[in-house]
Amino acid sequence: MNLANPDSAGNFLLSAYKYLQPDYPKFYKMDHLCKLGLLAVDCLLNSRKISDQYGAENVGLVFSNANSSLDADLHYFESVKNIPSPAQFVYTLPNIVIGEVSIRHRCKGENAFFVSDRFDADFMQFYVQDLFNRKRVDACICGWVECLGEGYKAVVYLIEKCSGELTLPFDTAHIHQIFEETNGEING
Repeated sequence: MNLANPDSAGNFLLSAYKYLQPDYPKFYKMDHLCKLGLLAVDCLLNSRKISDQYGAENVGLVFSNANSSLDADLHYFESVKNIPSPAQFVYTLPNIVIGEVSIRHRCKGENAFFVSDRFDADFMQFYVQDLFNRKRVDACICGWVECLGEGYKAVVYLIEKCSGELTLPFDTAHIHQIFEETNGEING
């Protein structure tokens, strides 16, 4: 992996940012994983102010991926050969993407970032349903956000306490359906 050259993930993320025009100057300082997660959630919510609807403390975030923050770790490792960058170091934790999305969309509810070999719809459904059952959240942004080198993949979806006419039931089969339709495959 050659980290010195611009990669397709970086080019895609910049192009997507320019196309979507989310007006978030902090975007340029973020690592690829945070950029991808932020853009995916922006597309999902489509200017919807979910924290205004449910209250910031009632909107959770639960993400997962297979490589944690390895992309940022590798970039940081390259930077320590010269002068280590504290700005890059902060992105060496996968939950930073949750922090960035939380700041942008004012979500202050329960949050977690899990690392697993593949997308685990059963675990995701169990974990998020438990948050709802224990009345920890009324809405939860969930999904798979992965970025490593030139590869990237994001599948995010919103689970809400109040469902509408066009919503799917929150069960493993529908989580698989979302992942398959968005991603072109089912893992797990």
